[in-house]
Amino acid sequence: MSTVVERLEVVLPGTVEPEGLRLRRVPVPVPGAGQLVVAMEATGVSFAEQQMRRGRYYDQPPFPFVPGYDLVGTVDAVGPGVGPELLGTRVAALTKTGSWASHVLLDAADTVPVPEGLGAAEAETAVVNGITAWQMLHRRARIGAGRTVLVHGANGGVGTLLVQLALSAGAKVIGTASDRHHDALLEQGVFPVDYRTEDVPARVRELAPGGVDAVFDHVGGRSVTDSWRLLAPGGTLVAYGTAATRDDTGSQRWPVLKILAKVWLWHALPNGRRAFFYNVWGGRAFAKERFRARTRADLGQVFEALRQGEITARVAAELPLDRVADAMRLAESGTVSGKVVLTP
Repeated sequence: MSTVVERLEVVLPGTVEPEGLRLRRVPVPVPGAGQLVVAMEATGVSFAEQQMRRGRYYDQPPFPFVPGYDLVGTVDAVGPGVGPELLGTRVAALTKTGSWASHVLLDAADTVPVPEGLGAAEAETAVVNGITAWQMLHRRARIGAGRTVLVHGANGGVGTLLVQLALSAGAKVIGTASDRHHDALLEQGVFPVDYRTEDVPARVRELAPGGVDAVFDHVGGRSVTDSWRLLAPGGTLVAYGTAATRDDTGSQRWPVLKILAKVWLWHALPNGRRAFFYNVWGGRAFAKERFRARTRADLGQVFEALRQGEITARVAAELPLDRVADAMRLAESGTVSGKVVLTP
């Protein structure tokens, strides 16, 4: 068992500016049957936390709570029924909330081993972002060689992995990003489109006159409709966010419900095209063990691609947990490529 008795955690007390996030020290939790405690080595600032601090994430818990969508860390203590050989091993986990803390209590079945040779921050960039990108590309859109895809936010946390995985699969990639990121995209072989200054649908039609085989859209709003219209026959739209409404007021559910209504309608149309709203937690409530097995398998694929160099970690910055306000500001600035990582 661990000799550490206190944990440092970040609390989101309500709809606050980043400086309103609070730090507090509480006892380290004691693992029960089937549980373990992970000493966090790296956790990330994702778009979900940016929405949560505004009260805009679809199914966030009531305030106050500890944010943190995923983590990588070392097993520090185990409860009854968990093998002691796990102590000291490095694992990753999806949590949705709770990872912005020095020590995190988890069900052992929800953790995934991190292969040797991967650093904590490196692996962290590929947990929720990697699972999301992998499952959208391979389980939903089923993209392979010779296909053309459009990735919105090609410089973001999910976008950078989508781009790399699509290129690795042999696809042609068109990516939207602000001008400052175009050189990096061009170096990868991506066709960049400036969403700030260009007519995105018109430019994509120039690059893919017959339409694209898949669009990955985290923007929401009108962009989803534009994305659907850009599909080639047999193409797939995967919507997975509502970034356009991040700073809106009102119901946090309404933007998602509007996308869901459109997706259901489009998917039912007899025109050969498909539309999905992707949620990394889809199916967990009804088939927890299947969800766990799929998460373990898919994250294992992502970690192997990272270990083999097929994809590379994009760590925008590493900041300690007690500088979470600075980390949030940086992640929200739109000036960085990759993921902002928090460390103990």
